[in-house]
Amino acid sequence: MMCPYIPTPPTTKRNRRPEPGLKQRLYGRIYQYYLLTRLNRPIGIYLLLWPTLVALWIAARGLPDWDVLAVFVLGVILIRSAGCVINDFADRDIDPHVKRTKDRPVASGKVSPHEALVLFSALSLMAFSLVLFMNDLTIYFSFGGVLLVAVYPFMKRYTYLPQVFLGAAFAWAVPMAFAAQTNTVPDFAWILFISTVLWATAYDTMYAMVDREDDLKIGVKSTAILFGDLDRIIIALIQFIIFVAMVMLGKRLEMGVYYYLGLVIAAGLAGYQQYLIRDRDRDKCLKAFLNNHWFGLAIFTGVVLNYL
Repeated sequence: MMCPYIPTPPTTKRNRRPEPGLKQRLYGRIYQYYLLTRLNRPIGIYLLLWPTLVALWIAARGLPDWDVLAVFVLGVILIRSAGCVINDFADRDIDPHVKRTKDRPVASGKVSPHEALVLFSALSLMAFSLVLFMNDLTIYFSFGGVLLVAVYPFMKRYTYLPQVFLGAAFAWAVPMAFAAQTNTVPDFAWILFISTVLWATAYDTMYAMVDREDDLKIGVKSTAILFGDLDRIIIALIQFIIFVAMVMLGKRLEMGVYYYLGLVIAAGLAGYQQYLIRDRDRDKCLKAFLNNHWFGLAIFTGVVLNYL
């Protein structure tokens, strides 16, 4: 039996779907910017924050000045957010081809490249305005930090070491912290700087292992591709060098038992990360990357307890 024909009712004011109002559109844009800055995934903030706080505590030999602490905590949030925005702008033609990143706001077309550049500029200016409350030496160092943040996202096109550039961008907060707190950058601060570069190289290689298959298809470079089958061994070697450097720093500063206890806990977490990446499973490599939040927290906690 044939179904009777039911005509489609004409579109009227009563059955027409209402257009979203200005308030709804504004909330929609803010939400997309929230996703673009990755504030919904604060792991990057933690990974930048822990070495910054370690540098501040060592520079002050305890609790740093409150104004310096506030500027650097807010600066970490702003700079990391700006870094995410410029990274997605740089990767706007790459992210759609990678499973993990294809739904990001710029890649999916929900935020235009022009909007991303405007947002990056606004966040960078806000971060720089905070630095203006610090001394001249800190201001001079800040220019190098902004340059590293802006350049890093493009390195995966030209070198297999973009993770090292990320490490330098993250570690630049270390000399800035010493400059802000003491108006000088002592030689031992560079031990912490190098350790932070190596740490970021290690954990971002774990992160790159998640995307290795996609990156190989589209021609993106990374340390995960460069290291190949030696990735786990090289990551372990980097982690070992980090601990040697941190022990050297501890001896130089005459740190106590709590500092070394923090290093022991961090070493245990590094071992756990090696266990997670043993089969190079994507989900477990991502889990190992995320575990570095606790690695950084362990070292920072040891430093804080040492000065208490």
